Amino acid sequence: MGYPDQRFDVNLSILFTELPLLERPVAAAAAGFTAVELWWPWIETPTPPQAELDALKKALDDAGTQLVGLNFYAGQLPGPDRGALSVPGEESDRFRANIEVAADFAASVGCTALNALYGNRVEGADPQVQDALALENLVLAARAADRVGAILLVETLNKPESPLYPLVSAPAAIEVVDKVNAATGLGNAKFLLDLYHLAMNGEDLSQVIKAYAARTGHVQIADNPGRGAPGTGTLPLERLLDELKDAGYAGWVGLEYKPGDRPSAEAFDWLPVSARAAR
Repeated sequence: MGYPDQRFDVNLSILFTELPLLERPVAAAAAGFTAVELWWPWIETPTPPQAELDALKKALDDAGTQLVGLNFYAGQLPGPDRGALSVPGEESDRFRANIEVAADFAASVGCTALNALYGNRVEGADPQVQDALALENLVLAARAADRVGAILLVETLNKPESPLYPLVSAPAAIEVVDKVNAATGLGNAKFLLDLYHLAMNGEDLSQVIKAYAARTGHVQIADNPGRGAPGTGTLPLERLLDELKDAGYAGWVGLEYKPGDRPSAEAFDWLPVSARAAR
């Protein structure tokens, strides 16, 4: 058990960001990792030119890295936005325009997990209207994910850093997962369990794992406080990942933490090099 017993991937939207996007896969590979994940890389557009999609696929292939998680278009992230799918008007339209683009790109690189960030509450918009729109868009996203053999992920964020995001507890995200699965009948909507966000919300992490491991499709970690590498805060991440494994979770664990004041390549000293390549 312990860290060497896990399947880790590196989030290239928070680590190696000192490099241009197309140089990050090979940097991750040089650090010993063979699996990576990404937020939607084109924050300005849900529909980038095919040449840019092809260039990212080539960078992943050339580095020998497998993309194991990809966000749908989520607005300005990093930035003020936390998703687009529940935001009425132009942002919802942009999310819809992105659905097939993201699904097709995922299929082209063998990525089987697509994360759909819910989006912030909007001043003046009825929360029930936003939730109805969210369900419509999540159903479309779940069907597109299913078409390419992927799961749809729904993520809890943390209230201190995302005060306008409505899914700030594990049960809140699970409720959305259940609604999507009931609406599609596909069963491919799953919970994205991020131990950092749940810890920031003050949730009982062991209890969340016990309750929801079977409905979890992806895990992300960072230490708390600070969102740094394991060992920089107080979370018992090694024990919690063992608990996930004991509860039957056998999927990926995304490293979604800030490297601090050092180059990203130096932010993995907590993990033996022999444990970094995907198994």
